[in-house]
This record gives sequence, structure tokens and C-alpha cells, in this order.
Amino acid sequence: MVKKQISLIAIDGPAASGKSTVGRLLAEKLHFLYLDTGCMYRAITWAALQRGIDVADETAVTQLARNIQIDIYPARGEADGRHYTVHVDGQDITWGLRTPAVDANVSQVSSYLGVRREMVKRQRAFGQRGAVVMVGRDIGTVVMPEAPLKLYITASSAERARRRTHDRQAQGHTADYGDILADVQRRDEIDSNREHSPLRPAADAILIDSTDRSPVEIVDAIFQMLKEPVNGNR
Repeated sequence: MVKKQISLIAIDGPAASGKSTVGRLLAEKLHFLYLDTGCMYRAITWAALQRGIDVADETAVTQLARNIQIDIYPARGEADGRHYTVHVDGQDITWGLRTPAVDANVSQVSSYLGVRREMVKRQRAFGQRGAVVMVGRDIGTVVMPEAPLKLYITASSAERARRRTHDRQAQGHTADYGDILADVQRRDEIDSNREHSPLRPAADAILIDSTDRSPVEIVDAIFQMLKEPVNGNR
């Protein structure tokens, strides 16, 4: 039986580390809500690009973040392989979030203090309900630092670029491994060195390297952690 006090699991990590897949599978296994907070920053990025807002204009992007409505729903039998549905102001933009243009600009958008404050406020409301697996880049350090279980999932940049290349090709986009590797490394640099909420593991996070491990294997290991006694060795 899963430890009763674990009602919130925070999972952080860099782009394409596998954290989203692990979080989704873990939430399904626990019958928890799965919240990929990264899709909220992607939604703002998508909206800015669609509306002709310069992503370098921090004031304009922050105002956009405050004004748009972002709704996240569980997948409801759609046949396109989605794991959740994202609406911006009532429009389904789920697959628009995974375009190369959004990939290239989301780190900058998510670095803005006003944008992060607005999204953190919305994310905390989800977390406080309990029974949630929340995935992002600052969940354990900023959004829900009181989470009883914090995980930090990473992988080598080469492996993450390989995964991203495969995903883009599967979605029908042109994908060059070398370009994607450079973009992964660029995003790591931005995310790790941004002034507000830099990407880093929480001091009490459990570190998991997914380079040579499947998501199912990692989820099984996490599930075993949850079944250990309160004072057991993780």
C-alpha cells in the first residue's frame, strides 16, 4: 500500500529527460491528477507567437500571461495520441505546444518573473488539492517546496536530443539531430542560469538518471519507494 502521507509528488528535470512520461505513468498508477506545468509556459509562448507578440518583450508577454485563460483536461478518448488537452481561451492548442517554434522560445518566456509568478499561483492551487503528480522545472524548489516526495529526473544531453529528434519526426516535423542537440544545450544554459527559479534539484530531491532506463522501469522503482516505511531508506 502507498504511504498515506504522500499526496503530492514533485518531479523536476531538464527538457526531454523523460520526466513528463514518468510523471504521467506514475499518476495513472496512483490514480492521481497529472499536471505537466511546462505546458502552461508553452501555452503562453504559443499564444505570443500566434498573436505577433515579440517574445523578447517581457512586459507584453507578462501581460499576456495574466490575461489568457489556460485550461488543462485529461485526454478524453482522442485518437491522436495526446496525454492531456490544453485550451487557450477555449481553443484546443494541444499539438501546437510541441512545434519547433515553441521549443525555441519557451525558455525565454518562462524566464520572466511576472510570467512565473502568475503560473506559480495557478500551479499551487492545483497542488493544494492533493493527489497530484506535478511535473516541471521548479516544482520542488519554488512551486511546492513542501511536497513530501521530490524527484529530479535527468539524462545526458545526447540522449535527450535523440529523444526530441525522434518525437519531432514522429509528429511529421523536419528534425536534424545536431541542431536539436545544440538547442537542448542552449535551453539547459538558459534554464540553469536564469535569475528567477533556475533549474536545479531541491536539496532533498531524489536524483534519477533516465539515460539508460525506460520510463516503466523508473516508475516501478518510484512505486517501490512509496511502499517503504516512513523512515525507510529511499
